[in-house]
Amino acid sequence: MRAILISVLVVVVAVVALGAIILNRYADPTVDPAWALEASETAPPGPVTVRFTGTSTLLFSDGETDWMVDGWFSRPSALQLVVGKIGPDMDAITNGLAANEVESLAAVIPVHSHYDHAMDAPEVAKRTGALLMGSESTANIGRGWGLDEAQIEVFDDRTPVSLGAFTVTPIESKHFQFPDPQVRERALGNPEIKEPLVPPVGAFDYRLGKAYVLHVDHPKGSFVIVGSAGYEEGGLDGYEADAIFLGIGGLGGQTADYREEYWRETVETVGAARVIPIHYDSLTGPIEGPFKGQSVVLGVLSGGEENTLPFLKAKEAAHPDLTFETLPRYDEVVLFE
Repeated sequence: MRAILISVLVVVVAVVALGAIILNRYADPTVDPAWALEASETAPPGPVTVRFTGTSTLLFSDGETDWMVDGWFSRPSALQLVVGKIGPDMDAITNGLAANEVESLAAVIPVHSHYDHAMDAPEVAKRTGALLMGSESTANIGRGWGLDEAQIEVFDDRTPVSLGAFTVTPIESKHFQFPDPQVRERALGNPEIKEPLVPPVGAFDYRLGKAYVLHVDHPKGSFVIVGSAGYEEGGLDGYEADAIFLGIGGLGGQTADYREEYWRETVETVGAARVIPIHYDSLTGPIEGPFKGQSVVLGVLSGGEENTLPFLKAKEAAHPDLTFETLPRYDEVVLFE
């Protein structure tokens, strides 16, 4: 009997060890290291700057007004995502805001209501005095966290809002489609959060809400933020931008025709000269240090990551007039002088 117990224990330990190895295996990021920008050591007076945390958490400032996209710093493990419940990691939020040198914000804007965009935003709003801006689903995440209603503002599609000298226009769009039909239904079906969401809850309880593209005008320049690799046909017609923050997570798992159409409906439509990929790093990787690509486990949800970089490199080769750039983590970079 003792020999059997020892054998079972050995098997259990081996399975746990193998699981830990698999859960902590990451692919390379789907961007070219040659695109990496360095932090701006010195800046002229009054530039528009950006800091990048990872995923699509971006901090913009012109020296007068600071505002943030998503404000997501928690990194639940793959095991938590699959079998557990998740909620904001208060220490991670503390560290993330400190790393971005944030004390106050005019607004925090989740581009949609999945956990990797909206989960931490109400706490970020509480700590910084920001308005939580987004869909009604995002508003219900804020209400479930106890955020004061005075700090919640629900977008009207294509209605600009002013944040100091920034004019932000939310444009309703689409999320990319997960290839697996069961994952697609859980992540994108029945998309609205219809009542206050009180964490901890399952990852899929952070439903999509509405997916927005953000068009941003500033006297020094304009840019577009596409947080998900999804598009609405003709959705950006009539909008122009100098730069585009292009979400590429999940793009490789789509068809070749989809990737081409996505490019046309985003980069080409707005006429951006600068392409800045975002949402390419792991959702479960460390929140500091070098960016890691998608984990092996979560990679099965979208798949096709190996197709993303060749697609972008082909676009770079075909359009030598375009500049491809990736941002460092946390460091301030001048976007427009």
